[in-house]
Amino acid sequence: MLFDSTLRRELARNFGATLVVILTVVLTIMLIRTLGQAALGRIAPQDVALLLGYVALGYLPLILSLSLFIAVVATLGRMYRDSEMAIWFSSGVGLTRFVRPVLRVSAPVLVIVGLLVLLVWPWENERGVEVRERFERRSDLSRVTPGQFQTSNDGRRVFFIERDAADERTGRNVFILSRQGENESVTTAQSGRIEVEGDTRFLVLSRGQRNEQNAATGEKGLSQFESYRVQAGERILSSAADRPPKALATLDLLRAPTPPNQGELVWRLGLLLGGANLVLLGIGLSASNPRHASNWNLLFALLAFVVYYNVINLSQAWVAGAKVGMGIALVAAHGSAFLLALGLLWWREHANGRFGWPLRRAAIAS
Repeated sequence: MLFDSTLRRELARNFGATLVVILTVVLTIMLIRTLGQAALGRIAPQDVALLLGYVALGYLPLILSLSLFIAVVATLGRMYRDSEMAIWFSSGVGLTRFVRPVLRVSAPVLVIVGLLVLLVWPWENERGVEVRERFERRSDLSRVTPGQFQTSNDGRRVFFIERDAADERTGRNVFILSRQGENESVTTAQSGRIEVEGDTRFLVLSRGQRNEQNAATGEKGLSQFESYRVQAGERILSSAADRPPKALATLDLLRAPTPPNQGELVWRLGLLLGGANLVLLGIGLSASNPRHASNWNLLFALLAFVVYYNVINLSQAWVAGAKVGMGIALVAAHGSAFLLALGLLWWREHANGRFGWPLRRAAIAS
């Protein structure tokens, strides 16, 4: 009981501290990235906090798994460096005896990871897609920051507008530079407004002129107009069938087993299975030599995490590309990782190496 309670308490403390640090770093990076997207006009400034929350929920399963993995390696590594492992080994406690208390601490975290990847992950992606689509469905004119030149999403148009009214559909002193192939045009107007017909938005310019030039032939044209009407946006409403697989509920993915949907399932199940395998791998990778205290085991564990995470991404890409089946990808990626974790534990426990039972034998001899 003393052994289990001591290990669980230290492991929980290290997990909490690691989670706070990693979550703070990730949120800071995501905040900088989201603010940059808002500055470039890719998302609405008022949606920054909302999207940041959605992004944080999306990264939370990975953050929890990484924090738990680091906590296991750091906790057991500290016990190796302080020769506590030698004491436990000398008292007849083998390395495999550490699996049960570690799993008891890890089980609630893995349950949360499972709920997040299977339920919350598609929900937050759907909400994020809706926020971005709502902004994208606005016309390019309504996305322009008043008093600043701004480029459209496709890079073919540059806008300048003065807008001092509360109505976002109306602006004055409109400037539009448009490029389509070899043709370049500059359109200016005293005012412009957005009109909606059916599912399409139109930009109606009033009292302006349009200069056109063909770069290949050098032909130029100038036209003046009292009213000029052009299509300014895409469909206002998007079909639910157009949603990406990551925004679909897990049951919907199971009902429609297309390669992209199965690839998304491989990703979601991979985060859950990977979290469990990383806990076992962490026990085996935490060993270090107490005579040469260092953090090389932690660095090696982080490298193993990066490799495993890339394997999960690769398996998702292969399944989505119909290169391998879903079952084969799950077994190959996570079954092999599970066997590797068990083999590493067995080797640490029984092999005639530096960090396994020789520590126990040395402790007994002393």
